[in-house]
Amino acid sequence: MVMLKSVHHIAIICSDYPRSKRFYTEVLGLEIIREVYRAERESYKLDLALNGHYVIELFSFPEPPARVSRPEAVGLRHLAFEVEDIAVVVKELQVKGVVTEPIRIDESTGCRFTFFEDPDQLPIELYETARQS
Repeated sequence: MVMLKSVHHIAIICSDYPRSKRFYTEVLGLEIIREVYRAERESYKLDLALNGHYVIELFSFPEPPARVSRPEAVGLRHLAFEVEDIAVVVKELQVKGVVTEPIRIDESTGCRFTFFEDPDQLPIELYETARQS
């Protein structure tokens, strides 16, 4: 019996809600499903979709502790998005002011990938599964 059906969503806590909302919606192009301000928690909750599928909950909280990204720590390492043409996506991100690492080749699959960071230095990976000719 398979217990799990699929990944439902990924929760991200940000330090600057307007900046992160802009990054995930305007820079990465995720669609807003719903946005709620929870006064009792002084917190925003933004539900975001990718191609119509709910994928990310973006939260704000007053004074959250910083996330350890470097050196790499135990826990969730990064968020990865599949792309069709990594060079095109990297170019579009750079036009929007996002700094990306050089495109590399995954030694085990031969696929191209790269990393960049969200406004709170959460590593985000782009992974090209269908190599372009």
